[in-house]
Amino acid sequence: MGNVLIDTNVLVYAYDQAYPAKQRRAIDLLSYIRTVRVGAISAQTLSEFFATVTRKLVPPLTMAEAEAQLWGFVSQWPVLPVTEKVVLEAVRGARLYQLHFWDAQIWAVARLHGLPTILSEDFNPGARIEDVRFINPFAVDFEPAMWKNALG
Repeated sequence: MGNVLIDTNVLVYAYDQAYPAKQRRAIDLLSYIRTVRVGAISAQTLSEFFATVTRKLVPPLTMAEAEAQLWGFVSQWPVLPVTEKVVLEAVRGARLYQLHFWDAQIWAVARLHGLPTILSEDFNPGARIEDVRFINPFAVDFEPAMWKNALG
């Protein structure tokens, strides 16, 4: 397994034509993660991706297109389950660190599976909660040259 948990927004931006700079960054980043084989995703991320790209993107992906992308993701990266331990750890994260529950669940998946990094724009970039750090690959100061050090 890799050492980076990829959050939903990174996957969605790869298909979101409304934000071309973020789309290019997401495509490049996901390509790099595939090449060096450091990524993982959660079952929650798969569900959120499907719901988002079929309803919120303009133009949205068709259900068949979104399903094909999901098959691609599951063939490329380990998919980590949302279990009762993850849910209970997420509750602890929400309570102790004031995370929104769904963000806490992403954090819990990373923590319980020993993944030290979450790629997401939904957390404070550079923050660390217990043994998990957060990197916003869309932040102005995130340089693609940093990918090797940040993700490897």
